[in-house]
Amino acid sequence: MKKKLIAAAFATLIATPALAAPATYAIDASHTFPRFSYDHMGMSKQILSFTKTSGTVVLDKEAKNASVDVTIDMTSVNTGFEPFNGHIQGEDFLNTEKYPTATFKSTKVVFEGDKPVSVEGDLTIKDVTKPVTLTITSFVNMPHPMLNKDAIGANATTVIKRTEFNAGKFAPGVGDEVTLDIALEAIVQQ
Repeated sequence: MKKKLIAAAFATLIATPALAAPATYAIDASHTFPRFSYDHMGMSKQILSFTKTSGTVVLDKEAKNASVDVTIDMTSVNTGFEPFNGHIQGEDFLNTEKYPTATFKSTKVVFEGDKPVSVEGDLTIKDVTKPVTLTITSFVNMPHPMLNKDAIGANATTVIKRTEFNAGKFAPGVGDEVTLDIALEAIVQQ
């Protein structure tokens, strides 16, 4: 009788579907590029990017919960013109010698159905931390076509004021409002 009870309990465990656990995804640095744009003296919209980003996304599909933790290497700013890269990294703007990284840490991810639609969190630039909300404009969770691993892809955007992060030289001639656009891909860690 005891063997039958053990066998029945074991069979129940096997037959019960396992609850999905949160999965941690490592940011794919070769496909994650934060960009920022601003008005340049009413003449043009300048679009710049950062080429080195790291971090993780934790996604719990069943609970519809997630968290995001991103670090941007501010010395990797890419203006398309090497002397201007140095200018942007200077004391009046990013001051990368003193503040080489910026971070974003989520405090809340809002879902509609199965998809996240916004991420609230704390953005830190030059040791100044401000709350921001990223609007997710696209999101996909699927097997990566080349790596055969679970992956996520997303695009998100928000607007900040550079003067609030002590980077406001030449404002308002050079626009104070900066649009951040983030293209992110991340691969599940195993």
